Amino acid sequence: MLVKTYSAAVNGLEVNAVTIETSVENGQRIVLSGLGDEAVRESLGRINTAFTYSGYKFPNKAITINLSPANLRKEGSGYDLPIAIGILGANEAIPSEHLHEYMLMGELGLDGRLKPIKGALPIAILARKEKYKGLIVPKENVREAAVVNNLEVYGMQSLIEVIQFLSDKSDAQPLVFDTRKVFFEQQTTSELDFADVKGQENVKRAMEVAAAGGHNLIMVGPPGSGKSMMAKRLPSILPPLSLAESLETTQIHSVAGKLGAEQSLIFQRPFRAPHHTISQVALVGGGSSPQPGEISLAHNGVLFADELPEFNKATLEVLRQPLEDRKITISRAKYTTEYPCSFMFVASANPCPCGYYGDSTHNCVCTPGQIYRYMSKISGPLMDRIDIQCEIQAVPFAQLSQLKPGEPSSVIRERVIAARKIQEERFRAYKGIHCNAMMTEKMLHEFAEPDAASLETLRLAMEKFKLSARAYSRILKVARTIADLAGSKNVEMPHIAEAVNYRNLDRGDWAERG
Repeated sequence: MLVKTYSAAVNGLEVNAVTIETSVENGQRIVLSGLGDEAVRESLGRINTAFTYSGYKFPNKAITINLSPANLRKEGSGYDLPIAIGILGANEAIPSEHLHEYMLMGELGLDGRLKPIKGALPIAILARKEKYKGLIVPKENVREAAVVNNLEVYGMQSLIEVIQFLSDKSDAQPLVFDTRKVFFEQQTTSELDFADVKGQENVKRAMEVAAAGGHNLIMVGPPGSGKSMMAKRLPSILPPLSLAESLETTQIHSVAGKLGAEQSLIFQRPFRAPHHTISQVALVGGGSSPQPGEISLAHNGVLFADELPEFNKATLEVLRQPLEDRKITISRAKYTTEYPCSFMFVASANPCPCGYYGDSTHNCVCTPGQIYRYMSKISGPLMDRIDIQCEIQAVPFAQLSQLKPGEPSSVIRERVIAARKIQEERFRAYKGIHCNAMMTEKMLHEFAEPDAASLETLRLAMEKFKLSARAYSRILKVARTIADLAGSKNVEMPHIAEAVNYRNLDRGDWAERG
């Protein structure tokens, strides 16, 4: 007898429907075809034992299983459940009249229990698109998949539960999930607050500008000056995620298997802080089975690189294209996949190997050559892509010992949201452009053109600091953001002056100082 069950293949963020055709006839051979990986080929062993512990017998017959389309790669153990149900249905051990109504995904333990899978959310989106009545997934994935409305999502704990449900012997109910209600209820403020930061008003201002325009930022200063502390508080002043952004971000984390059993949506902007020993593949994604890297897990959030010069230089260089394109295309011999990676890049660095170059409270023991080589680990092209570059000094004891808290994140966030609303209205007619950092060269001439006096100031700065053409564009984008924070329609001299001041770490400047 021939029976069809339905599943899905997740390759990168692309999800394709998979039909599992199972035929059980008289004979002894077992054939499993359809370009499955090792985990798929091993599924029959798991299914055999799961049948035994579930009270069923694996057919001693000729079994042919084809995962269609046969030219599409299938990876992982999530096909255990649909293959098992297909074998039982083809062997007439269970009724098969409801199998066409449901998409099935789940790994089987040897005792017949269902184990969680990756990518439940994008699979649920596909199931709704393909007009299936429902989706059956392991219990741990049900909250994640139930985010998709107009689809019945059932969370099952074992193979027996699935069999009883498909045989109309169970009163299992789909999980009802009001996505919008839960999303807006869970949008809470961060526990980390800028009120905890004493002093450093110039750096907090730079972070406010960065948050308001979506700009990249680097802080250079001695150890203990608060670089990491402030970076970790940056998400607390960013605008809250929209529902569309939350769904997009959750899909990436779902494919990477980063969602917990009780987690349905990502409500806060991601903050990823990889260690400086990270590899290129872990940073940008890829591998033998394509997985999103840290830059994609930071999508719609912040990627923080602490102690930037300590990163492998070749690893840092792979960031250059994603910072410009806001997407990463990974091409390998067996696949090509694309991940979104629209993130704010925030970095910190010591100014020299010992960390105290330019610090008034400590003597630097590094030679000029050592300082130059240390900062040269950050290439000019990468530094060009960092819009806001600021030096930071250690906080004096008089400020550090003050009991008065700093300005809270909630107040700063209100200003940031107001500036973002101006940008949303400005770019309403431009698809994919949401903030000033995303402006194209053509848009710069339209929205950030300075007057003659401001242009002359900018020309002098370009010559003094030996800035590149890309740095010129970055300055105009930052100046546009400063003007938005000030509520100014035009980019004026004070806005240009402040934006130029945020380029004091450019390569030419550091070469002169070394």
